[in-house]
Amino acid sequence: MQIFDIILMALIVVFLVLRLRGALGSRDGFDGNDKKDEGFNSDPSKPAQDSENDNVIAMPGARIEAPDVDPYVPQDEPKDDDIQFEGALADGVAAIREADPEFHAKDFLEGANFAFEMILNAYAEGNTKTLKPLLSSDVYGGFAGAIEDRETRGQTLQETLVGIGETELVEAYMDSREAHVTVKFVSEQISALLDSEGSVIEGDPTKVINATDYWTFARSTKSRNPNWTLVGTGSLS
Repeated sequence: MQIFDIILMALIVVFLVLRLRGALGSRDGFDGNDKKDEGFNSDPSKPAQDSENDNVIAMPGARIEAPDVDPYVPQDEPKDDDIQFEGALADGVAAIREADPEFHAKDFLEGANFAFEMILNAYAEGNTKTLKPLLSSDVYGGFAGAIEDRETRGQTLQETLVGIGETELVEAYMDSREAHVTVKFVSEQISALLDSEGSVIEGDPTKVINATDYWTFARSTKSRNPNWTLVGTGSLS
């Protein structure tokens, strides 16, 4: 019986490793040194209030503007990506696919969801070890600086990602040999910044709000490293 239990546990571990690698270690994945994080909870336990980013704590780092491009348009007969695009977005995705034939938008968006929650949680917890491999040097500098400032002031950031309602690829292009993809995340969050005595400075720890964020990820298509990094953040106010 003991041998059977050991074999069973080994099979479970292998299964979990393969699932995690599928989200993080694929050609379209996001990888960090800390692979203990689980996926986000897509079943919100509280309804969202009628609010648009009013009480969301702004993310630090390189800021981007919300791109003015046509969103993807699913077709009745999807092809290899299972997502079809139009206009400039279709051209951008095609350029990335030409440089990296293993890029697939659907898989990329699944990894982006995972990265979105991981980065939000790590930033709120002040976990720079998890953040560093997921962010560009400029964005990491902004995140780390904001975390250090919070700690110096004795402040605490309470950030709960209730659920992600929509993930949409809204911009894609090649810059030399570097692929850039901007993703629109529509999510439900609870966000509040507290002082050393627990009083609310910003946000509301009891209110679920709707947040719309635009994050840009990039990776060199010349590199064998499959991991994407966050190079810019923006949101609708």
